[in-house]
Amino acid sequence: MPHFLEGYFWNIANPELWVGIGLVLFFAILIVAGVPKLVAGQLDAKAAKIQSELDEAARLRAEAEALLAQIRAEKAEADAQAKAMLAAAEADARIMESEAKAKLEEALTRRQAMAERRIASAEAQATAEVKSAAADVAAQAAETILIARIAGAKSDPLLDGAIAQIGSRLN
Repeated sequence: MPHFLEGYFWNIANPELWVGIGLVLFFAILIVAGVPKLVAGQLDAKAAKIQSELDEAARLRAEAEALLAQIRAEKAEADAQAKAMLAAAEADARIMESEAKAKLEEALTRRQAMAERRIASAEAQATAEVKSAAADVAAQAAETILIARIAGAKSDPLLDGAIAQIGSRLN
């Protein structure tokens, strides 16, 4: 049973009664002075500040989500551009490779034709030198035979005709 319901609690000599009266007077003074309104105002201000911070956080979150979506879109676009650039580079590389092969084949064909011309020229020159050497040898042989015949004073008309034709046939 609570103390304030017992009879001795209401005795003026009881110190607990005076503590209770002082406590009631203290609360009455606080109420008259407007402390509850002041505390409520402070709590309302704190609540308003917290609400504004929450609103600001929500706004920042929305901005961050929008920025994240924009960055993801830009990343996807950059990835697509990178893939397109890679495909273009591969196509360019294939084109350059085929052009290089064609140029190489053309250069090889040119060099082969040049080598064949040089070989033909060398063959013609060698043939001309062989003909010239053969003509010189034939002329010397004819000279030797003629000298021998002149020395023997015999002349053969067939041999003379053949010797005359050697020079025109070899050149």
